[in-house]
Amino acid sequence: MIAGGGTGGHLYPGIALARELQRRDPSTQVSFVGTAQGIEASVVPREGFPLDLIHVSGLKGKSSVDRAIGFGLLPIAAIDAWRVIARRKPDVVVGVGGFASGPVVLFAALLGYPTMLLEQNALPGITNRLLARVVRAAAVNFAAALKYFPRTGFVAGNPVRPEFFPAQNEEANDRFNLPHDAARVLIFGGSQGAHAINVAMVEAASRLAAAGIRLAITHQTGERDLDLVRAAYQRAGVEARVEAFIFQIDGAMKAADVVIARSGATTLAELAASRTPSILVPLPTSTDDHQRKNAEAFAAGGAAVVIEERELATLSDALAALLGDADRRRRMSDAAATLARPDAAARIADRVTELANAR
Repeated sequence: MIAGGGTGGHLYPGIALARELQRRDPSTQVSFVGTAQGIEASVVPREGFPLDLIHVSGLKGKSSVDRAIGFGLLPIAAIDAWRVIARRKPDVVVGVGGFASGPVVLFAALLGYPTMLLEQNALPGITNRLLARVVRAAAVNFAAALKYFPRTGFVAGNPVRPEFFPAQNEEANDRFNLPHDAARVLIFGGSQGAHAINVAMVEAASRLAAAGIRLAITHQTGERDLDLVRAAYQRAGVEARVEAFIFQIDGAMKAADVVIARSGATTLAELAASRTPSILVPLPTSTDDHQRKNAEAFAAGGAAVVIEERELATLSDALAALLGDADRRRRMSDAAATLARPDAAARIADRVTELANAR
């Protein structure tokens, strides 16, 4: 049982783990637990896994009204979690972060089930920090996170679905019908979109098109900005595929010459796996500024250019410079490849199997 989600950064490592477990043994049954409001509600069924929904809401960083609702849902979340565990009777429960992870992993641990956490960031989120004392294992992406899991932590990397790796996606350009004589750019601000990046990219694309640079854009906007961005590209005469959410983001990433994105840990793991040069725009409100730290580490390795959100007016210049320098993009691609952890899902699956066998 894999619990949690809310965003792609939490959910997709869990899907990568589920795929690895089933690759090893097709008889393995993997189910997910999440909420109707999270990204898991649309993604997990498409991936072919069963999904149990529970009623739970976040508390940190919310308004007083939302916190009151969240506290009111806690007893319901506890009952939902207990019912799901009692019905599924899992061999192992894995929490990937997010609201739904907390009650499910906690009750599983209290009931004696083996439990594990996946932690993508150097500074764990509040859910995983609270669960650290009750779980039997914690797979972390950064060694700096080990201090939060002194008895149970091990460094595994952030699991990435296999189709992000080059050999899995040789036909990406053809699948996405992108012209080979245009500069191919993918923009996504995470599963919810990023308004600041959306607006800045439309302005940058207009400038580049006016300068005679032919662009073929794939842009994930989130629901709120979908119509705004589509209309803006049309007015500018820029060729663009614009979607609220792109389920085959692996193909879009492999097809791109340059990706413009936030710098969450899962996004960076996917960029490394796909060897794609990137312009990273850290979320300025991320907890303890972890996205900026992620981006700076990626840039220090030569794999990315970093633009702070307050500097997005320079996006067109940064993008033009990268698109005009194929040698630099090749060097960035090679640098990204050195940061990939292709064995992450396998290392975590090994530990899940050990927990199941020990039980």
